[in-house]
Amino acid sequence: MDKVFVPDTSVIIDGRVTHLIASGELEGAKIILPNAVIAELEHQANVGRETGGAGLSEITALVGLAKEGRISLEYAGPRPEPAQARMAKRTGEIDALIRAVAKEHSGTLLTSDKVQSQVASAEGIETRYFEPKVSDLALGFKSYFTPQTLSIHLKEGCVPQAKVGAPGKIELRAIGRAKLTAEELQEMAKEIIEAAKRGAGADAFIEIERKGATVVQLREFRCAIARPPFSDGLEITVVHPILKVTLDDYPLSKRLKERLSRRAEGVIVCGPPGAGKSTFTAALAEFYLSMKKIVKTMESPRDLQVVDEITQYAPLEGSFEGTSDILLLVRPDYTIYDEMRKTSDFRVYSDMRLAGIGMVGVVHANRPIDAVHRFVGRVDLGVIPQIVDTIIFIKDGEVQKVHQLEFRVKVPFGMREQDLARPVIEVKDFESGGVEYEIYKFGEETVILPVSTGRRMETRIDEARLRAMVARAIRADFEIEILDGNRAILFLSPRDIPKAIGRRGKAIAALERKTGFAFDVRERE
Repeated sequence: MDKVFVPDTSVIIDGRVTHLIASGELEGAKIILPNAVIAELEHQANVGRETGGAGLSEITALVGLAKEGRISLEYAGPRPEPAQARMAKRTGEIDALIRAVAKEHSGTLLTSDKVQSQVASAEGIETRYFEPKVSDLALGFKSYFTPQTLSIHLKEGCVPQAKVGAPGKIELRAIGRAKLTAEELQEMAKEIIEAAKRGAGADAFIEIERKGATVVQLREFRCAIARPPFSDGLEITVVHPILKVTLDDYPLSKRLKERLSRRAEGVIVCGPPGAGKSTFTAALAEFYLSMKKIVKTMESPRDLQVVDEITQYAPLEGSFEGTSDILLLVRPDYTIYDEMRKTSDFRVYSDMRLAGIGMVGVVHANRPIDAVHRFVGRVDLGVIPQIVDTIIFIKDGEVQKVHQLEFRVKVPFGMREQDLARPVIEVKDFESGGVEYEIYKFGEETVILPVSTGRRMETRIDEARLRAMVARAIRADFEIEILDGNRAILFLSPRDIPKAIGRRGKAIAALERKTGFAFDVRERE
C-alpha cells in the first residue's frame, strides 16, 4: 500500500511538496489534497493575495506531476463555508478540516505551521513538521541589480527601469530593451512569495498583504507587488539600500552631536523621498546603541538596516497604538518611528514622547518647517515644543539644516502693542540661534510666520550702530532701551519729541523703515 500524505495550506504555499517530489522523497507517493486547502487558496486569490496565487500554482504543478505518473493525486473532504474561509486564521476551522482528512485516510500530515503540527500530534495524527528556513532560491529580480542600484521598477508591457546612483545624484535608467510580459512578472511574484514563505522569520517575511497589494521583506530587499484592481497592471518594485554609514560619516558639528547625545529626545528627521532619511536614521539608532541605550524601532514595513541588538516592531494587530502599549512596558530609552504619515502616527509619537521615551520620527517633507506643519492641528499647539525639540533636514544624503524649537510668551514679530503678547513657538536655526519662524494662535487660526529676514536685520544692527543711526536722524540728546522683537523705547526731552516724530509721524516712520525697529517715543524724566 502506498504511503499517504496530506499537505496543508502552509506547505502548498511555500512550494515544499513539489520540492520533496523533485528530490525523490515523495516520488510515487499518494497525495490526498483536502478540498479545504483549495477553498482557502481560492479565497486568498479572489481577494488579491499573492499567497493564493502561489498556492494555486503549486496545485497546478502537482496535477502535472500526477499526469506524469510521478505521484498519485486525490481530493477529499468537505469544502468550508465562506465564513470559515474568511476567518481561517482566527478560528482554525480550516485546519481542523485538514486534520480530519488526514485522520480519515490514515495519512501523514505535512505542515510548516507549528500550531497545526502540535494540535495534530495531540490528536494522534502522524505529522511531519517542516521548519521554515531561509530560501536559497535564485530570485529573478536580482539580475537587474548592480552595486549602484537603489531600486528597480518592473511593470507588464513596459521596459524595466532602475534608479541608479546615490542620494542627490539619482538617475532613472532603462535596464533592458524588451518589454516585460505578465507571465514573466507573475513568475517573479511567485518566487518572491515562495521565498518569503519558506524563509519566514527575521530575514524574510510578508509584511503587508491586502487586496491587490503585497509587501515582502527579503533580507535587505523590500518588494512591493501591485496587481489589478489596485493597479492598472501587474507591477513589482524592489528597493535595496546601497549604503550603510555611521553618524561619524556625517560632518556634524560638535555642538549638534552633543545635543543628540544629551538633550535632544524629541527628534524629527525629515526630507523628500530618496534623500537619505532612512540611512541617517539607522546611523542615529546605532549611535544611541553605542551610548549603552536600549533602542527599538516601529516600522511598516520593517526595512531599516540596523544591527540585531535593535529590535524592529511592526504594527501589533494592524495598529501602532498596540505596539506603543507594549513598548511602554518594555521601556526603551529611544524609539525610532519610521514613516510617520497618518494622524494616528503623530498621536502615538506624541503619547510616547510625553511618557518620557526618547523619540526619533521620520517624516516626508520638502522643507524643515513642513515637519512642524504635520503636528499642527493634530496635537495641542502649546505641547509641540515638549514633543519635538530638534528637526534634522536631510537632502542629497547630507544634513542640510537643523532647527530647534523653544516656547516663549512674547509679542509676535511684526506686532507692537504689549497687550498682544501670547504664547509663541520659536523655530530657530540650531547653529546660529536666529529665529526663522514663529508659530502662534491669532484668533481661531494658527499662524506660522517666517521672520528670518527681520531677524537677520536685528542681528546685523547692534546697539552701537542703532544709536548712531538714531543720533543722525533726530540730532538731539536721547536715551534708548532695546526690547525684544525689533522694538525699542526712545526717551527724549519734551521739546525734542515733536521734532523726532515729525509732522504726521513721518520722521519717526522713516527712522523705523531705515533701522527695522519699531520705536515707542517717551518723555525722559
